[in-house]
Amino acid sequence: MPKTIRIDFVSDVVCPWCVIGLRTLKLALDKLEGEVTAEIHFQPFELNPGMPPEGQNTTEHVQEKYGSSEERSAQVREIIRMNGEALGFTFNYGPESRIWNTFDAHRLLHWAGLKGQGRQLKLKEALFKACFTEQLNMSDHQVLAETAALVGLPKAEAARVLAEGIYADEVRSEEARWREMGIQAVPSVIFEQRWLVQGGQPPETFEQAIRQIVSGEAQAAEA
Repeated sequence: MPKTIRIDFVSDVVCPWCVIGLRTLKLALDKLEGEVTAEIHFQPFELNPGMPPEGQNTTEHVQEKYGSSEERSAQVREIIRMNGEALGFTFNYGPESRIWNTFDAHRLLHWAGLKGQGRQLKLKEALFKACFTEQLNMSDHQVLAETAALVGLPKAEAARVLAEGIYADEVRSEEARWREMGIQAVPSVIFEQRWLVQGGQPPETFEQAIRQIVSGEAQAAEA
């Protein structure tokens, strides 16, 4: 009988390495089908909580935040694009690409998690596509509600959640909890609330970690 394992996936909607990490995690879980059943919980983390609603040009943002040159920034985006392509995901970076405020997107994801039936995973993947493939505004309520509708969630209820600020306290509380636990970068993947794997790791890394955890052999540092 498959062993059920809890996975907390701490991430942000505007984090490209989170897209890659989720894709490789799912590949690892596919290889473990029949052995492991995963319960994935998406946890909020804002890379730029102070980002205004209008967002910021991606190249300008990276230069200001990390001190990267325009050339280096372009090189990193090309690496991300190639990684995404290998995993079946399209990153459509361009000169006008922007970084967005994601707090409302996290509120929507929290709501989707309460709906059950894998709705949170479907919404997360749809938001990644909307952000990186379609280059849509992740702080626009209409975009968010329409994305929710695309994965079968009730659009009117999604719009109400966004308009009325519902789940704001819950999201802020969760963000604070993960930061207090030492999470400072994403993606951070916590297995069984004990073992931490960080970054967009290859599938083999996730598969090995899960096998060691379910067998009782895991000795990784606790989150």
